[in-house]
Amino acid sequence: MRNNVLRILYPCIGAAIILLAWHYYIILFKVSVVVLPSPWAVAVAIFSYAHILLTESWITFLECIYGFMLAMCIGIPIAVIMTYSRVLNSMFYPLLVASQSIPKVALAPILLVWFGTGIESKLAMVFVIAFFPIVVDTATGLRTTSPELLELARSLQSSRLQTFFKIQLPSALPFMFSGAKIAVTLAVIGAVIGEFIGSNAGLGNLLLTANSQMNTALAWAALVILSVLGMILYAAVVLAERILMPWGHGSEEKH
Repeated sequence: MRNNVLRILYPCIGAAIILLAWHYYIILFKVSVVVLPSPWAVAVAIFSYAHILLTESWITFLECIYGFMLAMCIGIPIAVIMTYSRVLNSMFYPLLVASQSIPKVALAPILLVWFGTGIESKLAMVFVIAFFPIVVDTATGLRTTSPELLELARSLQSSRLQTFFKIQLPSALPFMFSGAKIAVTLAVIGAVIGEFIGSNAGLGNLLLTANSQMNTALAWAALVILSVLGMILYAAVVLAERILMPWGHGSEEKH
């Protein structure tokens, strides 16, 4: 119980310190609101533009969720295939790693040409960014299954499917969720990049519009909502992890 309270308390204290430092920096150096609005001005903007922020954040939220789920649905089977097939792993894993050297911002205009300015190009951008950590972490988890457990399964004459679902998959779950946590936070970045390049909706588009109108408070309000959106998505993955891996949560609590 005490650990849970501290986990909530410490981030709140850290946020309070940052807000106070932000506030007094503006006062001491007399920073213009156009350059950097005060925390109070950002809070006022959040309440003043609450309807717009909620509408645009819902669009970005859907882009993140759909793109992330697409990356999970495609990435996990590919990781399984590459784990079981050395030939396919040797053929495609180096290409997968090499593809990560391509700046994702450079891909955004190409995806815009392919899929248009609708939600499809944003889903593709989220997928491209979230796909790699899911594949790599899942494949790593499947490869690091205890050899003793695999030998035990063979001695019991378990089929490949039984070995996979009873031993390999549960052993790989911590790695899969680790990749999912990284991917879901990157999904927000992917959605915003897609909205920057070409979109008429979403928090990324709202951020560009606010900057063009010199409405810095609204731009910062959009940034705050984006951070909240990222935390909500991350918390959803953590919740799914605790539901599907109660044993991992229990061992964490003991420490």
